[in-house]
Amino acid sequence: MKLSVRMVAVAAVLATAACAPQTSGNSSSDKDEKTGTLRVWLFQEVNNTPKEEVVDSVLAEFEKAHEGTDVTVEYIPVETRAQRIKAAFNDPESAPDLVEYGNTDTAGYVKDGGLADVTEEFAAWDEAKDTDPTARQSVTVGGKIYGAPYFVGVRALYYRTDVFEELGLGVPKTQAELISTAKEIRAAKPELYGIAVGGAYTYGAMPFIWSHGGELATGTGGSYAAAIDSAAARKGIEAYTSLFGDDNCPAAKCAAMTGNDTITAFAAGKAAMAIGGDFSHAAVEAGKVKGTYAVVPLPGLKPGSIAPAFAGGNNLGVLKSTTHRTLAVDLMKRLASKKAQGELFEAMGFLPTFSDVRQQVAAKEAFVKPFVETLAADTKFVPASPAWAQIDAGQVLPTMFQEVVSGKKDVATASADAAKKMNDAFGSVG
Repeated sequence: MKLSVRMVAVAAVLATAACAPQTSGNSSSDKDEKTGTLRVWLFQEVNNTPKEEVVDSVLAEFEKAHEGTDVTVEYIPVETRAQRIKAAFNDPESAPDLVEYGNTDTAGYVKDGGLADVTEEFAAWDEAKDTDPTARQSVTVGGKIYGAPYFVGVRALYYRTDVFEELGLGVPKTQAELISTAKEIRAAKPELYGIAVGGAYTYGAMPFIWSHGGELATGTGGSYAAAIDSAAARKGIEAYTSLFGDDNCPAAKCAAMTGNDTITAFAAGKAAMAIGGDFSHAAVEAGKVKGTYAVVPLPGLKPGSIAPAFAGGNNLGVLKSTTHRTLAVDLMKRLASKKAQGELFEAMGFLPTFSDVRQQVAAKEAFVKPFVETLAADTKFVPASPAWAQIDAGQVLPTMFQEVVSGKKDVATASADAAKKMNDAFGSVG
């Protein structure tokens, strides 16, 4: 098979993002070419090779089915996706035909006019009927479909069984126990983070806010107001930021860490615990801790409770500017098919968006259980507003966490400032 996937250096990606236009506003293409080169952007994972192998297999079949067509894939960093993708919306000449995007970005990308409405093609897809309702909702805006769900993701607590055994520790059953256990491990083993946390790890922090009864924002019908500065939310922020310090994860090192960074640290044996997703499983298995870790749902405030988790996941969408719409839709369906999602689960641990496929893999793989339990508990989502993409790209919440852990601001001031930025964003979209 010919090489279909080309890795793109992070430096090149960042350089392109830095010089690309930063406003969106593309127009729909009137071309639908049936041959030529399709450009695809997918997210770079911590351990990307297994994902590439699954994608390569799909591309080989696609190229065989469409003579005169080839595909190039760029793997782009998740952290800089917003800038890169919005720039692509404004510059169709350099834009991909098909893109992987986070489900939190759907409303914003639709408002920007970047994603093609594929309602008709989705409805005609035989496998679509088995897509779970939450995943289907993640590609739906205003009753129209703007992509295909690629995988669902939730996070749970990874912990080192060997470290816990050596120190005679029990698995934390409450959030308070989680915090105290992390600090106990750090005191006994100063070469380890008790739990790896990141100031830029928004989705790892959210369960702390939600478990205390806090919300990111409140509202209905697309109209939202920030609630990150409420008394309940501040308690959650205090709990999460209490894990930054020399007694667990030093702020100088951990304030800038992302979710991928925390998993990298855990997989490398540098942390006794980490909050990771089902999608982190492959990276951990490929690391030094293979065979010496386990996963449980992240505990809530009360013994036996599960902290509300962010109902995450990624989608695949066809860009409105594509000149290969029919081919791009076909490739989207192939990459998001039951077969490909099953293989992606085997390779990466990503949970399928099809209910029947997810039941099959849960019955086959024990590691899926804590994530399925978390999905069945009280999962939450970010505000379904186009403003969220702006809030996310503006690093509003990471900035807030970093201001607190660095000592620049107290929780009340940092959360009030974050709330103002969020409300400005909500106001800007109406």
